[in-house]
Amino acid sequence: NIIMGSRACVKMAAAAWASGFLNAALHTAHTFSIPLCQGNTVDQFFCEIPHILRLSCSDSYLREVALIVITACLGLECFVLIVLSYVQAFTAVLRMPSEQGQHKAFSMCLPHLAAVSLFVSTTFFAHLKPPSLSSPALDLVVAVLYMVVP
Repeated sequence: NIIMGSRACVKMAAAAWASGFLNAALHTAHTFSIPLCQGNTVDQFFCEIPHILRLSCSDSYLREVALIVITACLGLECFVLIVLSYVQAFTAVLRMPSEQGQHKAFSMCLPHLAAVSLFVSTTFFAHLKPPSLSSPALDLVVAVLYMVVP
């Protein structure tokens, strides 16, 4: 309660929801604005934006680059905030006098850190890998790793 009160928690939750909604709204508006000339069937487990763009018959490169930059900025901001919160949490845990309390706190934090790391690393791989590495099987495995497993 001393480090983070309910007011700060509400502000952070609202910021997370707002940035997620903004990102989703921008990508959805962009997706619905492009004409599809190769049908509307995506051979994927999840309907990912790069796969939808492959079906487009217009050159939407500049708009997609702008959306990727916005998404990267939002993602980087979230990543920095997550890292800073973990630094604060680990600092507070290491200041605990009880070794048993430290162990309990770390056992609660480390699974979350593992899930966040898996999500971030597979998301980066999925969206930043060169098209030459793209295959339906690899795309499916990566999508499941970052959407379902965490």
